[in-house]
Amino acid sequence: MKNIFIKLARKRISINPKTLFLIDAVGALFSAFMLGVVLVQFESIFGIPQAALYLLSIIPCFFVLYDLACYSFIKNTYGPFLKLLALLNGSYCILSLRLAVIYSDKIAIYGWCYLFIEIAIIGILSYYEFRAGTTFS
Repeated sequence: MKNIFIKLARKRISINPKTLFLIDAVGALFSAFMLGVVLVQFESIFGIPQAALYLLSIIPCFFVLYDLACYSFIKNTYGPFLKLLALLNGSYCILSLRLAVIYSDKIAIYGWCYLFIEIAIIGILSYYEFRAGTTFS
């Protein structure tokens, strides 16, 4: 079942790079909600300080705007915009790791799990965005 999903995702991404902008927008919206609303309410469980959560939740809001603008207005030259998105997502992952190191003494195991899962998902998505950006330049 897992292999079928991966094959379908790869086929869909290779057919329509515009889909990556929507996938990224939904993921960024989810991240912003989780970091800025849910994890803030459960700071004692996750251990990530509110200042870090708010910082990490603001950035995906800008990604949502960028993704929706690209999806709406770009008609055929997706490559540079996908590469930029991949770079921005990669930078966001580095910032997340940096904040995790800074607050490592406060972050609980659930906070580490959340951060690593989010970074892994964003990293995989960034890989596909960069690959599609290179293909469709």
